[in-house]
Amino acid sequence: MTDPEGAAHVKELIEGQRTAMLTSVEESGSLVSRPMTLQEVDEGGTLWFLALADSSPTQEVQAHPAVNVAFTEQGSWVSVSGRAEVRHDPQRARELWSEFAATWFQKEPEDPQVVVIRVDGESAQYWDSPGRAATLVQMVTARLSGERPEPGGSDTVQL
Repeated sequence: MTDPEGAAHVKELIEGQRTAMLTSVEESGSLVSRPMTLQEVDEGGTLWFLALADSSPTQEVQAHPAVNVAFTEQGSWVSVSGRAEVRHDPQRARELWSEFAATWFQKEPEDPQVVVIRVDGESAQYWDSPGRAATLVQMVTARLSGERPEPGGSDTVQL
C-alpha cells in the first residue's frame, strides 16, 4: 500500500540533489554502483536519468531491471528500491535536457544513442536529521546520559 505523505517527504529529501548512486547487477551477477545525474523526481517516486544506449548502466538495467538508487547529503540519506527501464524517447530526453547533458553527451537528445532511464520506485528508506547542530547536541546528551541518541527520523515508505 502506498504512502502519499511519506512519498512526498522522500521527494522533498531528493529534490535538489543532483548526484545519485545507481546500483545495478553486472553480467557476472555482482552488484555495481556508479554516480548518475538525477534529471527529475516526480510525486510518485519515479526517478529520471539520461544515459547512452551502449553504456554499462543501460546494458545492466536492460538485463536486470531491479535497481537501487541512493542519495546522501549533509543530514539526510535516501535509498530507493525499484525497477528500471531504458527508453529511446527523444521527446522525454528533450524535456530532461540541460547544458550539462549537452556538454556531457556531446550529442542532441534526438540522437539514437541518447536514452532515458526511468526508475519506478517501489519503496524508499530514509534518515533525516534535524541538522548538524541539533545532531551534535543529541550526541553529547546521549553520551552524558548513557542512552542511545535519537539524531533524526527514519522510515520505510511504500511508493
